[in-house]
Formats: sequence, structure tokens, C-alpha cells
Amino acid sequence: MKKLLAVLLVGTALAGCVSTPSTAPREVTLKPQALGLSTAPAPQVADRWWTAFGDPQLDTLVDKALAGSPTLAAAMARVRAAQSDLSASRAATWPQATFDGNVVRERLSKNYIIPPPFGGSTQWVGTLQANLSWSLDFFGKQQAQVDRAKATAHAAELDATAARLLLAGSVTQAYIALDRACLLLDVAQEAVTRQQSVLALTAGRVKAGLDATQSLEQSRALLATAREELIRAQSVRELAVHQIALLIGRGADAYNIARPHLDTAALELPAALPADLLARRADIAAAQARIEAAAQGREIARKAYYPDINLIALVGTAALGLGPLFSAGALQYGAGAAIHLPIFDAGKLDAELARSTAGLDESVADYNQTVLTAVKQTADALTEIRTLEDQTAEQRTALAAAQSSFNLAAQRYRSGLSPQLNVLDAQNLLIDARRQSAALTADTASARVSLLMALGGGFTPEQPSTASAEDTSP
Repeated sequence: MKKLLAVLLVGTALAGCVSTPSTAPREVTLKPQALGLSTAPAPQVADRWWTAFGDPQLDTLVDKALAGSPTLAAAMARVRAAQSDLSASRAATWPQATFDGNVVRERLSKNYIIPPPFGGSTQWVGTLQANLSWSLDFFGKQQAQVDRAKATAHAAELDATAARLLLAGSVTQAYIALDRACLLLDVAQEAVTRQQSVLALTAGRVKAGLDATQSLEQSRALLATAREELIRAQSVRELAVHQIALLIGRGADAYNIARPHLDTAALELPAALPADLLARRADIAAAQARIEAAAQGREIARKAYYPDINLIALVGTAALGLGPLFSAGALQYGAGAAIHLPIFDAGKLDAELARSTAGLDESVADYNQTVLTAVKQTADALTEIRTLEDQTAEQRTALAAAQSSFNLAAQRYRSGLSPQLNVLDAQNLLIDARRQSAALTADTASARVSLLMALGGGFTPEQPSTASAEDTSP
């Protein structure tokens, strides 16, 4: 016992002589007050925000995606792997017990520790031994490893949450793209119908001798072009369906998706960058967790300069020959302590500390970049929504004027008061206006979803279980 206490006292004394180099990492520099965010928080996004569109088919598709997406399954597998690493780190803090046994047919040296007649003969040599070891975490090495694994697992969980939110947003965006394709398909069908009417009107006028045959051929060419656009619009719709099927983890069996019916005005959105933007984003929270993991990794490298002190014990049997192996005389046992202190390693520990400090700097830089990207995404979405709303107001006026112009041109052409060219020009203007209106409707819905995703997509921040990510001091 006195020797054991002596080992522990020597280890503690040596630890007091250890001098670790100081490699101070950079601090987190981007905080909400320095980013020009609004002082008022935005309304909280609901967890199942997509249900606000009022389309049961969309709800079903998102649920299928969350249940069967390979991307989300991979993210959850990474969570399980990180949680396993955490369990392994925690297990290392407890006493470890092992059992070893071996039986070897061996020729024994007659000039070594075993004298003749056994020395110089061939014998069975057997050992059975139970071992117990316990690393005494005097300097917090193992706790730092546990803390790093905990922060890494937390980051993986946040990554999975971000993947879930992104997947829901991607399915909704793809569904809006399908709605856009359906609206443009309506416009293409309307263009064919209108061109068929113009062709019939032109054919009647040519038959009556009021127009030249050239006008009839021109109408036929324009009808073929309109049908070509209709075929293209049908293809775009089918591609949108294929994209949704991919996102929900299905194949051709999911291509029977009906036409969307979305109420895009139901989403409650802010008019400015919210003050709590940084707390809303799962990717920012994950970046913070990675800073904590990197900080603990640096702490592990810093504490590697301190000694390892272990308690060890063993009990078992050892004998020459298999018969005596289980006899009382073959019993052996022991207990003690072990210490390991690095003295000279040619700069290996210094290099590992520098590398871990660089990793912490990289995590801080990644966090800052994630914050800047989040602010840009939110600001871009707000700008896009305002622009689309202004465009939509102007487009309503343009569409009404184009409809009136076409009606007047068709009436005058029917009455013989204007040439066919005026009708065709007015028709093209009307079709373009309808196509633009359909695109603006879908683009506005898409922009609203982009803003909602930039605001966190329904992420609810939790109180972190680890230390503050901004405390990166050594």
C-alpha cells in the first residue's frame, strides 16, 4: 500500500512540473448584434409547417419522404454511430476486466530460468489469468474524450434534424414545381385552343376570299408550334413527378401524383431579418456543437502532456503440464499501480496540440461562414418575395390589358377591320402574359418556402447539454 501511494504521489508531483504550450484558438466573432438583425423576433414556424398549404396530398408525400428517404436514413445512421462512440468513451472511464488463457506445447531452454529435468525438455505450458485495470482520471483526459464524443453526437443529431427539415422543404419545393408545371401546361393547352380558333377563323376568311392562302399556312404553322409547346409542358410535368418520387424514396409506382391544390397565402412570414435567426437554424446549432467537440479535442491534446496513472490487478494459474494447471500450487495473483509520463517524443505532442488547435480554428471559421450564409439566405428570400409581389401586381395589369387587346383584335379581324397579324400579335402577348402569371404564382410560393426554410424550417432549439460553444479558451 505504501508503494502504491508513492506511485500516485510521484505521478501527481510530475504532473505539477508539466508545461504545456499555449496555442490560443480564435474566438467566435459573429454574433446576432453584429449582423444587423431586427430587434423583434419572427413568428415561430410550426413543426409541420407544410400542412398550412391545405393540400392533403402534399402532407402524405412529406410523411412518406420522412419515413423512407435514403438520405435521411443515412443521417440517422451517422447519429447512431456517434452515439456508439459516446458510449465507448464513457465505458473507458470504468474499470476494465479481461480474461486470457493459453496452452502451448513448448521446448524449454535448459540454460534459462527452468533447470533440468524440465529445462531442455518439451512440455505443455499453460496460463489462465483474469485481469483488472482502472485508469484514474486525475487530470480529466477521459472526461475530455467523453465531452468531445458528447458534442460530436449532439452535432450528428442536429445534422439529422437539419436533413429532416431540408427534406421536407425539398419535397414541398418539388411539389410547387409540379404545380408550376401544371399551370404552364394549362397555358400551353389554352394556346393550342386559341390557335385552333384563329386557324378556323382564318380558314373561313380564306374560303370567302377575304385573306390570302399565306395567312392560312401561317396559322397552321403557329398551331404546330403551340402543340410542340404543349408536348414540352407535358414533359416538364412528368419530370416534376419523377423528382417527387425520388425524394420520397420511391420509383415508377409513385408516378400517379394528382394535380396540386396549394393555398400559398397561409404561411405566416416576417418582413425583416428576425433577431433570433441564429437560434432557429439547426445547421448553426450543429456548427456550434462542432466547435465544442473541437475544443474538447484540443483539451485532449493539451492533457496528453500529463501522466497516465492506472490501477492493475490479476489472478490466475500457470503451470508446466496440463494436470497441475488447476492445482492450488499453480495459483498466482498480484495488484499494483502503473504510471506513464511522456518525456521526449521529438515534438509529437506539440504537433498534435497544434493540429487540434487548427481544427478548432476551422470549426470556428465554419460556424462564422454558416452564420453569414444563413443571413444571406434569409435576406435573399425576403428580397425575392418583395420583388415577386411587386411583379405580380404589375402582371395583373398586364394580363388584363393583354386579354382586352386580344378580344378587340379578334373582333376587328372577324369584322374585316384589321389584318391577321394584329390577332397573332395580341394572342402571343396574351399567352406570354398568362405564362408569366403562372410562373409568378409558383415562384412566389417557392420563395415563401425558401424564406421559411431560411428561418429554420420549424427547428426548435434546445438548451445545450454541453458547455457553451463560444467558450474556447484553453
